[in-house]
Parts: sequence; C-alpha cells; structure tokens
Amino acid sequence: MKKKIFAFAMVVCMAASMAACGKKDNKLVMATNAEFPPYEYHEGDEIVGIDVEIAKAIASEMGKEFEISDMAFDSIIPAVQSGKASFGAAGMTVTPERQENVDFSDPYAKATQVIIVQEGSEVTGPADLTGKKIGVQLGTTGDLYATDEFGDDGVDRYNKGFEAVQALQQGKVDAVIIDGEPAKVFVSENEGLAILDEAYTEEEYAIAVKKGNKELVDGINAAIAKLKESGELQKIVDKYISAN
Repeated sequence: MKKKIFAFAMVVCMAASMAACGKKDNKLVMATNAEFPPYEYHEGDEIVGIDVEIAKAIASEMGKEFEISDMAFDSIIPAVQSGKASFGAAGMTVTPERQENVDFSDPYAKATQVIIVQEGSEVTGPADLTGKKIGVQLGTTGDLYATDEFGDDGVDRYNKGFEAVQALQQGKVDAVIIDGEPAKVFVSENEGLAILDEAYTEEEYAIAVKKGNKELVDGINAAIAKLKESGELQKIVDKYISAN
C-alpha cells in the first residue's frame, strides 16, 4: 500500500511539474526598465509604451501569454541570460558588446542619441563636449558611446534617465546624452532645457534574446515582419510619438 501511495504521489508531482513547465513555455516575460518614455513608462499602476505594445503584439502573434518584469536597465541582459526573462525590450540598441552576451531580433525601430543642455549653454554641438561632464543613464548606448569617446572621468552615470536630467538642471553635469524620444519628453516637462539640433549618433532598437535561442529569435522576427507588413507596428509607434 505504501508503495502504491508513493507511486501515486510521484505521478502527481510529475504531472504538476509538467503543468508548471508547460505554463512557463506558453508565457513570454519581457524584461524592461520603465523609465524610458515613450517606449516604456509608468501610467498609474500600469507600464505602457511603444515597446510594451509591440511586445504584447508579438506575444499575441506567437500565441503566448505576456508578462512584464520591470528592473534596472543594466539588469536586463543578465535576466535574459539567466532565463528569468524570455527577452529584453527597453529601447535597446544592437552593439558589438551586447552581441557577445545575447542574440538580437531584427530591428523594429530607429532611434537617435541626442544631447540635452541648459538653454544658453556654451555646448552647441558634439564637438563642444570635450572636457565637459556628461550625464548618461547607466548601461545605455549613451553611456557606452560617451565613455568610449570621453573616458570614465568625463561621464557621470545615473540609474534613471530623469536623474541625469536633474543633474543637468542642478549644474552637476554640462550635458546629457540620451535617446531622442525620451529627451523630447524630459525637455517638454522641464523648463530651461533644450535639445541640440545636431544628433550625437543614429541607431536601431531590437529585442534581446538568450544566446543560442534561435527558435525564439525566429518567432519574434516572424511576428515583427507581420506587424510591419500589416501596418500595426507603425500604428503603435505613431500612437506614442505623435502624442509627444
């Protein structure tokens, strides 16, 4: 009798484990940093934005459930590598450094790194940044590019983009390098700031996936292609960009 009970218990445990595994396989968890409007940001208790809606649409195309995991930007790639998240989407640019750690989907959006300064600043273009203190969001391409060009001593890093902007307002840094669309939001909400006409760099956003997970990359790429072809992806972008 004890053997039968034990065997039954083992079957129940295995069934529960398989069910949990199946449920996990049917869910896509998006790692993001919801401090990057209009791509991902908090609206009340909800996280919304371009990346969020595109990711939801991708999950729908793939027949998967969808969940968001909000975290620090520099924790996104480790979360994808460890399997805590299915993919990372947070206005993430494809760079050689990142490609060493994760695979990327096809690009779904183009972006520009811009320079925010205080109105009347002597910094009028990228050439004027030499010798200045530059604020960036930790782990972003703005951080990578600025550090590469100006070195660690010329860059102050902040966990959130708006913290870098606050540092600019307080005179702690001379300029902020950040993605163009969030920059528009920050400047519109804070008097006395301006975006320089000359862009710092141009780049493309893509979705980060655990290295070697070709099946997921292919599924995401197929969904992105469908969303582009149907015009749905552009509708999502226009919904947020036009409002800002």
